[in-house]
This record gives sequence, structure tokens and C-alpha cells, in this order.
Amino acid sequence: MDSNASGDESQRQAQLIPLVCTNDPPVTFNRRELDQILRIYGFMVSAGEWRDYAIDHLMDRAVFSIFRRASEVPMFRVEKNPKLARKQGAYSVIAASGLILKRGHELDRVLRVFDKGLSVVRG
Repeated sequence: MDSNASGDESQRQAQLIPLVCTNDPPVTFNRRELDQILRIYGFMVSAGEWRDYAIDHLMDRAVFSIFRRASEVPMFRVEKNPKLARKQGAYSVIAASGLILKRGHELDRVLRVFDKGLSVVRG
């Protein structure tokens, strides 16, 4: 009985899991960046293409997710990842499939992926 009792007691003891605690704040979009993103978002909402958004400020990146409906997965994500700033650029637009549509150092240029240009229609 003593071996069973000690086995039950060891199962009841909580295990301590060390937490990594950093003093670094999460990555955020600044006011200018949010203005640029929300300007495009407003145009697309008025066109009836987008309906909802979410903003996530994570430890390694900030994400602006764009939805057609709130219950779906995001159609697009605009991400800011400062660790990539010196390489391919901190900003990227990612499709629902995970495909990176555009990446760069300047947010306004990356957001041009949403510009609807004129297209030639042949009859």
C-alpha cells in the first residue's frame, strides 16, 4: 500500500514549468503605419470586399488580419517583423494560403499589392 500511496502522491504534485520572462514590449504598429493600413482597409470595406479585421501585437511581430467575415480565417495578413528589417524588409502581405504576396522595407510600397490597376480587356 505504501508504494501505491507514494505513486498517487507523486501524480498529484504540480510540476513547475519555468517561464521565460523578458522585459521587451510586444511589437506594435505605430500611428503612421496604422493610418496607412486603415486607409486601404476603408477603401476595401466601402467596395464591399472586406468586412472585419483584427490586430495582434506579439513578441516577435505585429499582425493586421483582414477578414471577409468574422467567422473565417483571414484573407490577408499585413505583418511587421522587425527582425527582418535589414534583410528582405520588415513588412509583408500574406495571403490565406501562406503565400507572401509582397515584402519590403516601406509599408506604403508593400500595401500597393491591394491597388487595383487598370487592366486591358480584349473583346
